[in-house]
Amino acid sequence: MNLLPKSKEDFSQKEYWDTFFKKRGAKAFEWYGEYLELADNLHKYIKKQDNVLITGCGNSTLGRDLYNIGYENITNIDISPVVIRQMLSNDSKDRPNLKYIQMDALNMSFESQQFSVVLDKGTLDALMPDDKEETVAKIKQYFDEVTRVLKNGGRYICVSLLQEHILRYMLQYFPSNNYMFRAVRCFEAEKKAIENGESCMPVFMVICTKFSALPRKVLELNLGSLDKMQRYEKEEEIILSIANVQNASFVCSGLKRSNIGEENEVVLDLYEPGSRNPRFTVYVVDIPPQHNYLQYAGFIVPEGREAEWLFSTKAGRKNLVRVTKHNRLAIITLHRGQKYESLDAVQKELSDTICNLAPSSLNVKKIPFLSLGSDVGHRTIRYEGNSQFSGDYVIEDVITESGDKYRRLFYTSSQLVIQSEGKLRQIKSRKGAPKEVVDLLYLTCRHHVYMSLATYVACREKRKINISVIGLGGGGLCSFLHKFIPKSNILGVDIDPEMLKIATEWFGFQQNDRLQAKIQDGLEYIKEAAQNGGELNAILFDVDSKDSSVGMSCPPRQFLEKAVLINVAALIGDSGLFILNLVLRDHTLRPSVLKNLKDHFETILTCKLDVDLNEIVICSNNKIYMDHLKDACVSLNSFFKKHNVTDNIVDVDKFMQSLIMQSLTINN
Repeated sequence: MNLLPKSKEDFSQKEYWDTFFKKRGAKAFEWYGEYLELADNLHKYIKKQDNVLITGCGNSTLGRDLYNIGYENITNIDISPVVIRQMLSNDSKDRPNLKYIQMDALNMSFESQQFSVVLDKGTLDALMPDDKEETVAKIKQYFDEVTRVLKNGGRYICVSLLQEHILRYMLQYFPSNNYMFRAVRCFEAEKKAIENGESCMPVFMVICTKFSALPRKVLELNLGSLDKMQRYEKEEEIILSIANVQNASFVCSGLKRSNIGEENEVVLDLYEPGSRNPRFTVYVVDIPPQHNYLQYAGFIVPEGREAEWLFSTKAGRKNLVRVTKHNRLAIITLHRGQKYESLDAVQKELSDTICNLAPSSLNVKKIPFLSLGSDVGHRTIRYEGNSQFSGDYVIEDVITESGDKYRRLFYTSSQLVIQSEGKLRQIKSRKGAPKEVVDLLYLTCRHHVYMSLATYVACREKRKINISVIGLGGGGLCSFLHKFIPKSNILGVDIDPEMLKIATEWFGFQQNDRLQAKIQDGLEYIKEAAQNGGELNAILFDVDSKDSSVGMSCPPRQFLEKAVLINVAALIGDSGLFILNLVLRDHTLRPSVLKNLKDHFETILTCKLDVDLNEIVICSNNKIYMDHLKDACVSLNSFFKKHNVTDNIVDVDKFMQSLIMQSLTINN
């Protein structure tokens, strides 16, 4: 499983490497692993009959360990006479054929093509601390010597941390000199380093196989624990893949050392080797340490639940950490298009990764996992399509822990945002068989409840009622208003013809003489309606913005321009209401939005939702009476009780207290 950070702005690669080598000094290369940690890979690429040269052997026991299990043709060289004397003293009696020679690897005296393997454990990293001109010249001399003493078909095997400048030069030199390039990750060496208390960096084994000629470059990489090699076309792809793994390690190291902070979180994607699609996303969230809380756990979000507020927003995830009474939580979401056998299987798959994200003060090898139930969740993809305005989309059914089933629409460009949602219920078909349909009396979005309240106020004591909803979506709000205010004429306006298809085929939207849909740009519709002298009791803006560069998710900023608001004010006249679903990611925009609305409407009421970012703004060219809103709450609650939709019942007192009458001096 490859762990890739979503964002690495807080982790400077050069700074991390500098700190890494400075802290370890001469010991920086001692934990690359010895025989036991490297054995699996060494046995694949070194045969017992091979004539092996180990460059820069130092006091490593690697040559001795290989000799002990039957690799008898081993020559160790090092530039230090002290090291060579020490190693000869240790091994000459029991291992008389194990050779130790004082020699400079940059100027070897061996015959050409004498060895079938040149083994380098940390020597290249020690020789190439930077990419200065004189350093690169020295490394070229080293590689030229390696090439000279290697037979055709021989392997240069290098155990390295593969800093970018080292990897770049290896990829520049070896493929262009008729070597097949292959790199694998050495997980056992990393585990051993962690067991020894090291803040571990990824360790790699590079295998460069020499040929007399190659028809094309061969570049291969295996970053997973499974024996599966991935082939690449370009050197830059190799560099990027390894850099991603290293950046993830920087993140893990940072998480071990320190608390992220109250306002931040670290987000990482986990990929299976060779896959371009993430299998898991992990959100690491810290809160200020509480002495009576547990230190750390993993939390697996059931499949299909990742778009709910508790898991899809920073505030929700922070709340989840507090509710579970932990100081740090690794919150894991599962991705559509992936298969997950069971909750236990997911825990086993994630165990090592979640352990790597633990604070260093937690000295345990097994991290507990939490979830909402005993299974991994249920997600059924019902339909996948494409919209010319919103791109690819997916419609799926999800079962929550209460056993209720919901149908949801997602755009793949923003997979954590539920675009439309409906609760499913079972009815009997004409043939008597059970059938699932969307419950049109149930509002899954809380902001739709408050928009419905305001709409009811706009329509009270009116004989002829005309309502326009800009932003049809799945049709849930329009369908509900049609039931709640049965004498009204409701028009849902949407620029996207695909939305009408989705609403009709998947969310139970059915047009009739009082409920209609119109495919038109909402701005054009408002302009034409005003020019034609139209009168509306209520205009509802429930339309999302596709422009992520602006800190306003709903509505698009064009919908709040002066010309549009003038037309809206004209359409609602003295007795109608303009009801706006406002969603701001950048809260500094709020004062200017309210000031703009106040320039065009006499009265403005706002109501912020407790949980979501939504804020309902009710605008009028006249007074808005609080008693009318309170009466609307009572009527709406009676409607819900009549139809046994108790989840939607409004706390009247709480709602009334949440209403804020805005004035020219705007209070946030």
